[in-house]
Amino acid sequence: MDPVFLLLLLGGSGLLMANGHQQRQRIALLAHHLGPLQIEKLMETLTQGYLRALGESDPARQAQIFAVLEGSEAQLATQFAQLARDFAAVPAAQARASTLAFSMPWASTLLPRASFDMRKLLAVHANGIARALKTDAARSPRDRAFLISAELFLMQHSCHWFCKSRAVASARMVARHHTPHAQLVASVSPETRSAYRALTGS
Repeated sequence: MDPVFLLLLLGGSGLLMANGHQQRQRIALLAHHLGPLQIEKLMETLTQGYLRALGESDPARQAQIFAVLEGSEAQLATQFAQLARDFAAVPAAQARASTLAFSMPWASTLLPRASFDMRKLLAVHANGIARALKTDAARSPRDRAFLISAELFLMQHSCHWFCKSRAVASARMVARHHTPHAQLVASVSPETRSAYRALTGS
């Protein structure tokens, strides 16, 4: 075997192993903070509930479903705020992830300007979710449900991005919710969108 090819093969294998190791570390870190909470379950309850409510032709029945969801909304806001507070204690080096489309080992260290701080990004999402959940008389129940869903899905995208990569996160959003990343960013509140873009550059 060509020695140069062998060196390239070994080097590539080493990079893949290092990349996988760093991804597993980030997944374990986020899972550690999510473990005591029920954020994923509450998100599922709300998104399915909103779809059911928006599919109702009877306004009274729709209002009843939205009212039932208020308890889950309050729990989600509280628990996500707790997640953001807890994650804020994570050391800076562990909280950074690359803004490059694809994951590379040590990318956030070698290219610090092409990285984001997950501690700050979770705080942005916590504030955005809290704002969206507040009752706004000027916003219809339909528009409110869409805004909350957009805030939740963009937060979910950020979690996948932190654990894997931007490309993987975007692919999962399309596969699960049939929503491109750009559409999510455009659908959240102006405050969330501005802060999100300032941190991630996208």
